[in-house]
Amino acid sequence: MAGNSFENICIFHILDGLRDGLSHFSGSSRVALIYAPTVDSPPHIYDPQGLLRGHEPKIQDHYLYSSSWRGEKCDSSEVVFFDEEEYKDLQLAGAIPFGGRSRSMQYQMWFTEEHPGMCSLGPTRRWLEYATRLFAQNYELQNIINVDTAGYVLQNCAVHAIRDHIVDTRSSKGFLDTQIRVYPFLDAVLGISKTKEEGAWPRGRLVVVEPAHLDAVRFICRFPKLERPRLRDFKHVRKMLQAVEYSGRVLVSDGQDIVGIAIGPMPGSYLAAQFSGSHGFLMLENDLVCTFRDGAFHSSNMKANLVQLEEILLESHVSMENQHELMGIIHSMVNRVRDRKHGCTLILDLGHMLVRTAGQHFDDPLDLRVPGHLKLACSLAKIDGALHVGADLKLHGFGCLMDGKSVPGENRGRGARFNSALRFTAENEDLVVIVVSSDRPVSIIQHGLELTAACDWGQIVGCPTPPPLAEWIKG
Repeated sequence: MAGNSFENICIFHILDGLRDGLSHFSGSSRVALIYAPTVDSPPHIYDPQGLLRGHEPKIQDHYLYSSSWRGEKCDSSEVVFFDEEEYKDLQLAGAIPFGGRSRSMQYQMWFTEEHPGMCSLGPTRRWLEYATRLFAQNYELQNIINVDTAGYVLQNCAVHAIRDHIVDTRSSKGFLDTQIRVYPFLDAVLGISKTKEEGAWPRGRLVVVEPAHLDAVRFICRFPKLERPRLRDFKHVRKMLQAVEYSGRVLVSDGQDIVGIAIGPMPGSYLAAQFSGSHGFLMLENDLVCTFRDGAFHSSNMKANLVQLEEILLESHVSMENQHELMGIIHSMVNRVRDRKHGCTLILDLGHMLVRTAGQHFDDPLDLRVPGHLKLACSLAKIDGALHVGADLKLHGFGCLMDGKSVPGENRGRGARFNSALRFTAENEDLVVIVVSSDRPVSIIQHGLELTAACDWGQIVGCPTPPPLAEWIKG
């Protein structure tokens, strides 16, 4: 009984710490665990927020109708992580799996949410790796104090997960003998991102190149060794970024100092940080690793998520060709407005007869397939009121007013754009309204409801006993 009690407490603390940490990194996230302590024990599941619900048939086939997942008994005190072959039958839509075996825990597989628009799955997999290792270690030690600490550790692993992903990726490319230290670079990125210069957020590109590859860099200018700004001097580097903002030039560092200013492609497996005002992008060569804003790293690529709009168009009478072009137009407008940070509202009218809106109209609507018209529409978005876009791919008006009767779900904390859109769409069923806030969130509203509203899964309470997987399958 004591062993079962410890097992419940161990799983609860590790899963809750993992869930909390991933929610700060990727947005509200759920976590689930399937495990078997011995080679012959039945699989148990802990899925307090229903992440794996809907995948019962595939899970049943893998764990109950087959025993291949059990493998051979593992006698190693260290966790032996699964290879890619182990995950082939567990490719569950919207879930990221990761697990391993050890002497104390013969099988464990962790799952978490795969959010749309994640830059890379690598850091999240490293996070799951930490949970796998901590669960095996704590299950073997049976120490309550250690378990509590493990939960706290998993809440703050973003920097470590990003660093390990970068190191593992560079190692797989043959960069084992490296002089680049990733932690100081990540620390510098966050420090610089929070440093204003004359009231302005940083813009420009900072690149870290292996010292052995510096001779292959196309330097415009180099600084004497004793006069090079230190990478850890955030204020100095922030000032230097002014020399490369809005240009093809970059600041080049060897991981410790700013060596000079260069142009052109960078050699080797370099690291790069693109500062874009209040946010930025962290890259390994040309691959996006994560983004950063508000002094923290995040998994989101910061692009507008318009999946719900795409689903609405698929169910509409709009032709497939026009659907594709319309999505491209909306994407262009939303992303340009988000980058300029002034926000806007788009009324997408999918009806056969356009809804009459109160605003400024044209003698001839603007065809948004024409690049010049699309640019003009983006500029007109700055004017108070909404842009009225039809299914014919034309802009029919701007500065349009939206109103209607009060509806449930209004939120005074969301501002006039959001609440007006709720009211307007509640009274006009052929309309979809896209609200772009100045602080980057995008809301898609139809029938008086926000389709992009994120679920707040709330805090997990208590330490329930994980049921056998067979019982969970039955519901």
